[in-house]
Amino acid sequence: MEYRERSYRSRFSNDERRWFCVKFLESDLWIGVDRGSYSASMEADTYAMLVELRRSMDAYLLMDPAYKAALTPYDAGLEAPDILKEMSRVSHKTGIGPMSAVAGAVAKRVADFLGTKEVIVENGGDIYAKVASDMDISVFAGQSPLSEKIGLHIPAADFPLGICTSSGTVGPSLSLGRADAVMIVCKDVLLADSYATAMANRIKTVDDLQPVIDSISEIPEILGAIAVKDDRMAITGRFELRLFK
Repeated sequence: MEYRERSYRSRFSNDERRWFCVKFLESDLWIGVDRGSYSASMEADTYAMLVELRRSMDAYLLMDPAYKAALTPYDAGLEAPDILKEMSRVSHKTGIGPMSAVAGAVAKRVADFLGTKEVIVENGGDIYAKVASDMDISVFAGQSPLSEKIGLHIPAADFPLGICTSSGTVGPSLSLGRADAVMIVCKDVLLADSYATAMANRIKTVDDLQPVIDSISEIPEILGAIAVKDDRMAITGRFELRLFK
């Protein structure tokens, strides 16, 4: 099932930050910055930056189509943009293709470009967040009865973080599994993005939930995780479980 509605974004919106959307090609970014850092030109400047970034990436991918198609670790060439080299670095840690980190990589680049005191960049369910307050993050899991009913409480002291979700039943991204959602939290948002895909690939039935979560608990870079399949879930890490109405 492909599910494109982004109603879950309403959970991020609040009066403490100024929010805006920037879209180009497949990149659909929901961005929140502290009101003191917001400027009238920020949306246009971010759009121009995103266009330049995506065009540089796509130009290289046309020359090296094997990079985009790779399902295992793959090194970008010397002439590749730095963002693609960073994605390659992560792929060697997670054991899958570098494109698994693309959403998190773009989110981090946009956040760095903005340079604001606080920033949240959400890119298709993958989040880079640098904030000064606690956050409750719900898991969007499509038609699972647990979708947006469970999540993690993340204290302010743990930010900045990458909070990324992969699914085999929601959205257009490639997944080799049937998980409704796997949320991964890491300091490195690229690592969180790629690990989310790698772990979601391994979940075909509810019986896979606990073995996958057990393997996640042995990876020190992963600070927290939730996996959802049908009406079942498994959780690991330092963060408290939150229930939402």
